[in-house]
Amino acid sequence: MILMGISGSIREKSYNTGLLQSVVRCLPEGVSLTLFDCAGLPLYNGDVDADKENKPGEVQRLLDELALCDGVIFATPEYNYSISGVLKNAIDWASRPAYKSVLAGKPVAILSGAKGVVGGARAQNHLRDIFSSTLSPVVPSPPFLVPEVQKKFDDRGVLTDEGTKIRLQRYIEDFVAWVNLLDKR
Repeated sequence: MILMGISGSIREKSYNTGLLQSVVRCLPEGVSLTLFDCAGLPLYNGDVDADKENKPGEVQRLLDELALCDGVIFATPEYNYSISGVLKNAIDWASRPAYKSVLAGKPVAILSGAKGVVGGARAQNHLRDIFSSTLSPVVPSPPFLVPEVQKKFDDRGVLTDEGTKIRLQRYIEDFVAWVNLLDKR
């Protein structure tokens, strides 16, 4: 199984990118995770998107990698009670054409870490709304939220909190099992 990880943060020591890097240690044998860096994506432009023959290179790479993967793990910070512009931009590129995009039917999991006490819950709610419009099923597990995320990582951006590691392990195991279940349908 091939999973793809997309972080909504392009900070050098992003906690959400750190969560995705921690996922690698949670994966069962036979499952891999490819991380996509959104920093190189141009801003979504419908005119550019309409030119099917000349997609920008990073956009085409995003679409190709999404087409090849079995599921996607999105990690989002919470900015102003919502997702980041970086993440929304990546989803906008990937969600075209509407109802027939590479995201349609693609199973997704959502991770969020935020400095506040709700751990990105409002951003996750917005992502769930967005994924209903892209026809992307979201894993039916309790949300994976990391409140006060800055206390759970060391100075190098490595997840150190044992409780969060255990919860992440369980969440990823549930996601992989669910993707396998959907694949058998």
